[in-house]
Amino acid sequence: MLVRVMLVDVNPKMTKAWRATFEENPEVDIVDGSMLDQQVSAWVTPTNAKGSMDGGLDLVIKKHLGAGIEGRVQQEIKQRYGGFLPVGHAVCVDTGRPLPPHLVSTPTMVASSEDVSDTLNVALACAAAFQMVHMQNARQPGSIRSVALPGLGANTGRVPVEICADLMWTAYDLFRRQEFTDFGEMRKALEQELGDLGTFGKPAKPGASSGAPAAAKAANAPAAGDEDEDGDDEDFDDHE
Repeated sequence: MLVRVMLVDVNPKMTKAWRATFEENPEVDIVDGSMLDQQVSAWVTPTNAKGSMDGGLDLVIKKHLGAGIEGRVQQEIKQRYGGFLPVGHAVCVDTGRPLPPHLVSTPTMVASSEDVSDTLNVALACAAAFQMVHMQNARQPGSIRSVALPGLGANTGRVPVEICADLMWTAYDLFRRQEFTDFGEMRKALEQELGDLGTFGKPAKPGASSGAPAAAKAANAPAAGDEDEDGDDEDFDDHE
């Protein structure tokens, strides 16, 4: 993948988990800090299906880029998806700023504040973000040369940081090896890695609490670290 990837989070437990899981991928930059400080071509933000930027990292980014960014995201969702962006898809909009020039929104959940710890939504959301980067570069070659992603689903979504890191690695490794023409093709390839991804990223079977961890650990060795507890005393850069 000819795009520099940066993983950035204010939660040190998240970055610790990434360092363990991505230890054989020195090409991936792992940063303790705020997304707002990352000078890359695109920021990735986890969102909900309607593109409402009313909390977590979405809200932080909206305050930084201006309220109009939410309107652009929602207009893109309306135009391309009829107003509902499924988990496993993403949109990319221009920010109107030199840094970053692009914002990629990828839902980790359908509504706000859902517990997605029993799903594979993190892998779907992360893979969709990378797919969107490829599609944007196909439309405008070289427009995204570097991308920064937070710990998807590791706060509001309640996904333990170790599992978040494993699922994000699975998505990264998939796109490091191949590119896809659309989100449907991407999803089929991801299902070959992880099994049934469920409907819109929800559990294939209700109550299958061990599904996501088992699938993630099958794809990659388990990362050492504590379960996710937001170590940040502020809600400055929390995310879904």
